[in-house]
Amino acid sequence: MNHLKIITREELDALTSKRDGETKLGETVQCLDITDWQDSLKASTASFVLLGIPEDIGVRANYGVGGTQTLWQPALKAILNVQDTALLRGNQIVVLGAFDFAAMMEESKGKKAEELRESVSHIDDAVFPVIKAIADAGKIPVVIGGGHNNAYPILKAISKSKGRAVNCINLDAHSDYRSVEGRHSGNGFRYAKMEGYLRRYAVVGLHRNYNSQNMIDEMASDPDIHLSFYEDVFIEEKNSFKNVLDNAIRFTAGTPVGVEIDLDCIERTLSSAATPCGISSLQARQFLFYAARFTEAAYLHLPEGCIRLEDGREDRMTAKLASYLVTDFMRNCSNRQTTFIQ
Repeated sequence: MNHLKIITREELDALTSKRDGETKLGETVQCLDITDWQDSLKASTASFVLLGIPEDIGVRANYGVGGTQTLWQPALKAILNVQDTALLRGNQIVVLGAFDFAAMMEESKGKKAEELRESVSHIDDAVFPVIKAIADAGKIPVVIGGGHNNAYPILKAISKSKGRAVNCINLDAHSDYRSVEGRHSGNGFRYAKMEGYLRRYAVVGLHRNYNSQNMIDEMASDPDIHLSFYEDVFIEEKNSFKNVLDNAIRFTAGTPVGVEIDLDCIERTLSSAATPCGISSLQARQFLFYAARFTEAAYLHLPEGCIRLEDGREDRMTAKLASYLVTDFMRNCSNRQTTFIQ
């Protein structure tokens, strides 16, 4: 498929640090036949498929700071060097590879936001069939990197594969429900809902400072949208974080559920919209524990994180954070339960 680059065993080995007496996930993960990856994927016994989307066009199309193309490779390396244990075996994971948008990224330099939105539509067209092929093979996509614009083609693909609209839980400071004005990182869920791919949408941890009153009013009036605010939980203490998660899980029950964490909601995590006041890494991991264990999780999407921003800021710890989130999700999907623990 156009733009997709399948990773090889040699490339995985080069990213894995081996040590006597230990086994890393990178030594036991599965990879696919480059000549026929879709049939190879169908034959695989793995449950999860790791896929990178290294692009920042969607972020810049939303007037954000670029850099989200930098997370995938360091995050993959961090995941491959996690220990293979009884709780998570590498043979449960296929590493598919990543999209190669290098030429598109080069062409996008210096373009205005309005021009970039056309390129985002091309990214949609590239991402959709790959995610659908993963879902059609009965696997769970785990998608890392890029902007939150990619929620739209992921939801579209899962919906098409399942033959119905799906639900989604998003841990995010922003609703990403901006108007239909051309595709970008701020309106993926709007497009997915408008086109019938997203049924019920629960957003956890919204920041009151960064969501307009018009948008809040519109979303609050929609019975298929559930909102919870960071300030209500952590400042005013009107509700507990666990209860908020319980409500979101109950709201989205009954269909496959997309699980999203916008990494810019996690305190001091490098992103185009980094926050000094947000969800802690511990709370993000708790979110994934509950979302993976108590929903019919159809995918995990970790967008918006960066190792390096185009304005020069750097923080390589984002990759290690991503490895914790990915492995938490996989471990708890494998121990799925139907009743939420009170």
